Amino acid sequence: MKVGCPKEIKPQEFRVGLTPSAVHELTLHKHSVFIETNAGAGAGFSNEDYVAAGATILDTAEEIFATADMIVKVKEPQAIERKMLREGQLLFTYLHLAPDPEQTHDLLASGCTAIAYETVTEKNGGLPLLAPMSEVAGRLAPQVGAWTLQKANGGRGVLLGGVPGVAPGKVLIIGGGVVGTQAAKVAAGMGADVTVLDRSLPRLRYLDDVYGGTFKTGYASAATTAELASQADLIIGAVLIPGAAAPKLITRAQLSSLKPGAALVDVAIDQGGCFETSRATTHQDPIYEVDGIMHYCVANMPGAVARTSTVALGNATLPFVIALANKGWEQACADDHHLMNGLNIHAGQLTNQAVSDALGIPAVDPRMLTIKAAA
Repeated sequence: MKVGCPKEIKPQEFRVGLTPSAVHELTLHKHSVFIETNAGAGAGFSNEDYVAAGATILDTAEEIFATADMIVKVKEPQAIERKMLREGQLLFTYLHLAPDPEQTHDLLASGCTAIAYETVTEKNGGLPLLAPMSEVAGRLAPQVGAWTLQKANGGRGVLLGGVPGVAPGKVLIIGGGVVGTQAAKVAAGMGADVTVLDRSLPRLRYLDDVYGGTFKTGYASAATTAELASQADLIIGAVLIPGAAAPKLITRAQLSSLKPGAALVDVAIDQGGCFETSRATTHQDPIYEVDGIMHYCVANMPGAVARTSTVALGNATLPFVIALANKGWEQACADDHHLMNGLNIHAGQLTNQAVSDALGIPAVDPRMLTIKAAA
């Protein structure tokens, strides 16, 4: 198979879809790999690194899309990239379609087959291709939240760790999954007073058993969330419903009950955001103010630490990339229902029910597609 990796063009996105190690693995399996020139520069990988691993360097994204049978990326294809996709081509990347009808319609019109990292599952119910970036974003969230809280940035001027004689800042984390757990560990390590809310009692028991001495937990009822939000200096939104639009956990009306200059960090912004006043921002212009409350809503937070993020993501995606290249999407998905759960679009048909529910576009059962292909 011809596997192509274009340079990411989303603003301030420095990650790359394939590492030189991944290229080497693909070439061992007799696949041809094409990398756009300088695609890995932001993550510290040179053209020479890719050539040494067995890749061919092409000058433009147009050449990559025209040559490759499978496109491997990091972020969702931008409008100019979606025009280059063609019928029968396989796209493997993050998509986040539920809050993005324009992208969804473009991908449907292209005739391509699109598998989304964020909806690939594993046997324990986790999301193995989302987890490494969730870990990165979770660990970054207190760091960027502390920066947003600085007075020069419009925040309350609160130091999360406090100092002797001055109480630490209060951090509320809504969601106790991968993002929330990593955020809580880092925030607590900074010396903050941390509470994690979730609606899963088994998850709360786990967090309390493992981290009971490090941070507090609570049940995420509307009343408890509102009460603790009003006391917080920093609120981190870390809620995920796989494939679906994020629920709105704090409304605009509630902003008036928050501390002036409090910071909201919305890690769910890729799925539409979990605060009503959230809108996607970039690393170049990451924060904005609404009703005296500072918002940090960068849609590609892990891109800020591109080297770490690229290697972590590549470690997780490589087995799936190899399976898709070796078998083709039909057989790979037929053999692995967890990979099949990543199938969002095929030949003008939507194949993810959560996206269907969010956008009102009818969906087909992806299992029927693989059954037909096998037949």
